[in-house]
Amino acid sequence: MNKNNAFFKALESLGEENSVETDLLIEKVKSAMLKAAKRAYPHSEERIRVEIDSKTKKFEMYIVQDIIDDMPFDENEINIAQARLINPNAVVGGTILKEIDISKLGRMAALSAKQSIKGDLREINREQMLEKFEKKEHECISAKITQVEPAKHTVTVVYEGTELYLFQNEQIPGEKLEEGRTIKVFITGIIGKNKKPVVKISRTHKDLVKRLFELEVPEIYDGTVEIKAISREAGSRTKIAVWSKNPDVDAVGACIGTNRSRITPIVNELNGEKIDIIKWSENPEEFIASALSPADVLKTIITSNEEKNCTCTVIVPNNKLSLAIGNKGQNAKLAAKLTGFKIDIKPQFDSATNEEAPEMSPDFVPPVLNAPVAEETAPAAEENAETAEAETSAEETAVPETAAETETPAAEETEE
Repeated sequence: MNKNNAFFKALESLGEENSVETDLLIEKVKSAMLKAAKRAYPHSEERIRVEIDSKTKKFEMYIVQDIIDDMPFDENEINIAQARLINPNAVVGGTILKEIDISKLGRMAALSAKQSIKGDLREINREQMLEKFEKKEHECISAKITQVEPAKHTVTVVYEGTELYLFQNEQIPGEKLEEGRTIKVFITGIIGKNKKPVVKISRTHKDLVKRLFELEVPEIYDGTVEIKAISREAGSRTKIAVWSKNPDVDAVGACIGTNRSRITPIVNELNGEKIDIIKWSENPEEFIASALSPADVLKTIITSNEEKNCTCTVIVPNNKLSLAIGNKGQNAKLAAKLTGFKIDIKPQFDSATNEEAPEMSPDFVPPVLNAPVAEETAPAAEENAETAEAETSAEETAVPETAAETETPAAEETEE
């Protein structure tokens, strides 16, 4: 009985460690022990019985033996005299249960049972993980940081008892994560669903910003205000275009909230990342001009509006040129990704002749100064690569030699 108590205690601990109900685990152990016993008694496969009862703490294994008058031929038979030592009411032609000493099953049988249970636990864990996270794929969850490994730049977080790993390329640049802190992460997907599933999480994905706004802004959650587009450079700046289905509801104001009560928690969650909230418009000229905020736009000329070749030229005051382009081309790049247009930014007056930029025909396609529009569904790692390309382009061609290389303080303010 003491051995059985120890067995059931170990069984409960195993269930808790793997988040498996005891009854389900017992069924898996019964199946594994049955396989082990059949390995040890190959001629009695159909006669072996396993009984495990957690309530009575009963764990026993038997071989069903036929009661005969003669000498037993194998372990499936028993002489009547021996049978009556076990059960005085035994009769020839009947059966009796002979208990198997579990400790004598043999090393190979025990190893087989152990491996079988491990395999069952892996399968249970796989099914439980898929059941827990498949419905949360592409959603935002709150997870607690349990371990930070500076050497590997990996952060371990726990969500409802499951450990997840936030790798360096999915962490917000410059953010210091500490053990014990609860953070919001975006589930980008689940890989290896048929084997060992791995839940991929991110704090750099642009849809994390979308989910945070859904959590903080009731008008977005109920569908009154719609997020039309998002472009993001994690850790630096995000532009988000919003539109209201109700003319009485100000989409931008709803996202900011009274005294910035709604946007501030989002900015804090994103480690101070700047957020420009842009009013979306069906008119591309208006939308592009708003997307270049905080810079003032004097004129927007659509030079091509084909599905895969949308280009435009934007005229800005000379003293706002560097602000429109942004530090290392960031503002122009984010505006391009937000609107879907390749944007050529020109100063109001030519720096050499001091003449105003001439009117241009809508059919004229000028050289594009900033990077092509990137696919918004690309992973964060690809976004980073595109950022570097856009930054190089903006530095080499967009800013005149006399223009300032960095944004003015006003450029860093969140668009309201």
